[in-house]
Amino acid sequence: MPLLKCGYLTYEELRALRAVPSDARYAKGPVAVIECVQEIPCNPCETSCPSRAICVGDPIVNLPCLAEEQCTGCGMCVAKCPGMAIFVVDKAYSDTTATVGFPYEYFPLPEEGAAVTAVDRAGQPVCGGTVVRVMNPKAFDHTPVVTVEIPKAFADEVRGIERGTC
Repeated sequence: MPLLKCGYLTYEELRALRAVPSDARYAKGPVAVIECVQEIPCNPCETSCPSRAICVGDPIVNLPCLAEEQCTGCGMCVAKCPGMAIFVVDKAYSDTTATVGFPYEYFPLPEEGAAVTAVDRAGQPVCGGTVVRVMNPKAFDHTPVVTVEIPKAFADEVRGIERGTC
C-alpha cells in the first residue's frame, strides 16, 4: 500500500475509498477531488466552500465528503487545505485535454502559457502540460493554485508540476 509505505495514494486506493467523482459529474466540468485520508481535527475545506459541497461534520476528525452535484469547481478548498490534498479536475475542458488545479507553494511561480512537466502523486514525470491559470488572491492566504492543461488520459494521475528554476 503506497500510502502507508511511501506517503502518497494511488488512484486505485482513491477509488476504493470512493473519493473519486463519478464519470457523470466529471462530464459536467470542473470538480473538486478530495484526496484526504488523515482522520485529524481539520475542516478548512468545509468552512471555505461557498456552495457547501464539502462536509466534515461532527466529529471534526471525519474525512471530508464531497456532494459532487453541489461542487462548482471554484478551487477555494484547494487553497485552504493545509494538507494540500484537494485538486480541481476538469475532464470536460476539451475533447482531448483536461485541466488539473493544485496548490503550489514554491518559487518562482509558473507563468500562464508556460510549458511544464506534469508529475504524479509521487512526483514522477507523467506528461507535458501548459499552465493555463495561476490564481493567488489575498483570500488564498499565500497558497497559489496553478491549473495546467494536460492530455485527458492523464487527468487521474497528474497532481502537480516539476518545480521551476530561477
